[in-house]
Amino acid sequence: MADIHRLIHQQGVEEARRQALTKHDRAVVDAAYQVLSEEVDRVGFTYSGFALTCLPHKPKQENVWKREGHNLTLLLQSGLDRSGKSLGLPYGSYARFILLFLQSEAVKKGSREIELGRSMRVWLSQMGLSIGGTTYRMVNEQARRISGCTLTFFADKGNKEVMRRGGFVDGSITMTDLTSDQPSLWQERVLLNEEFYRALRDHPVPLSEQALRAIGPRSAVIDIYIWLAYRLHALNRDVEVSWPALYAQFGAGYGRVRDFRSGFLSGLELALAVYPEAKVGVEENGIILRPSRAAVAKLITS
Repeated sequence: MADIHRLIHQQGVEEARRQALTKHDRAVVDAAYQVLSEEVDRVGFTYSGFALTCLPHKPKQENVWKREGHNLTLLLQSGLDRSGKSLGLPYGSYARFILLFLQSEAVKKGSREIELGRSMRVWLSQMGLSIGGTTYRMVNEQARRISGCTLTFFADKGNKEVMRRGGFVDGSITMTDLTSDQPSLWQERVLLNEEFYRALRDHPVPLSEQALRAIGPRSAVIDIYIWLAYRLHALNRDVEVSWPALYAQFGAGYGRVRDFRSGFLSGLELALAVYPEAKVGVEENGIILRPSRAAVAKLITS
């Protein structure tokens, strides 16, 4: 497709939709229009380590998850329930949106104590994850997995631990009344793990909540967007990232680099649709990242 943002500006969204030949093209148009039509955006935050590594996209049989990013390695381990059975690793868009909420609230409020209650439910609904039925069960399941797992970040130099074997939260994220016909989704408050909060406070990455909303429940696109938001605005020159390097970071679920390439490019298109300021080129050997304006230009923080 042509430069989608310029097309929408010059000829309107209906013409852009008319030119969209596939379902994917239409999704790109709609995501770009949703971001362009917002005059003021709200800012969210994530820890920079999640711009260089990621959670699983799909449920895993294994109890340990390892991902390599640029100079960083994430090691994630499943927790155990009361009987000693694995809770499973957090995965997919629901886990990401829960963690994005917790991290955003912690940075905005300057505290690792996060108010849940109704606020988390409202935020998830704003992100396109209206709570009910299957979504309700999935969100609760991911909350349990997040509560139980432990994580460690290692820097490449000297195998140094950036974040020790800790967790996301102290305690658990649970519903307040499991016996009710209409149980409340969350208890009133939760504490972020102290070491995780310290790392987040020292290395936050600002994100556009409008962009996240436009991406919706597409976990791979969320990861690509966060990566671009972290890397592009800090560049002072063009940087090439090879397909093998991209595969190491984003290629979970693909057996070969060449199979991964087309899926990544589709996700990249959507991520660029919600980040109009991004300057990225695609070449035979990989992609070119170019210095760009920050992902959150017009923002409010509350």
